[in-house]
Amino acid sequence: MTEDTLIWWQSAVTRIACQRMTAQQLSALQASVEQASCLSARHDWGRKATAHAELFNLLCDSTGEPVLALLAGSATGWLHDLLMAVGPRADGIVLSSRRRLLRHLKLRDADGAAREMEHHLTGLRYMGRLARGTISGTVAS
Repeated sequence: MTEDTLIWWQSAVTRIACQRMTAQQLSALQASVEQASCLSARHDWGRKATAHAELFNLLCDSTGEPVLALLAGSATGWLHDLLMAVGPRADGIVLSSRRRLLRHLKLRDADGAAREMEHHLTGLRYMGRLARGTISGTVAS
């Protein structure tokens, strides 16, 4: 699956999740973002990258569509690899995006949430390509 496809799907999942998520699921997302923000990027980036990537699983769960769990695995793995390539310098960017995403989700602004996800992932992909010195757009299956 190409990176463009993963970004498109994750944007669509975000839109659906925003429309369907319960208050409890929104609280779980917020708790996940807060937990990730408390972890040290400097001393344990791998753990923090995993916490950041977990958001994809929570969003997929919030759609109520079990088939999207398959997508979540690919997207979560891709994002984790991307975050590891970019490194801790991406932490502030990720946290800012997560907070903007939460704001859209709380307002039930599905289009805004989807745009935020797409913009965020596109930016991270660019940073990852710079960090890796590559322009490949295909994710290994």
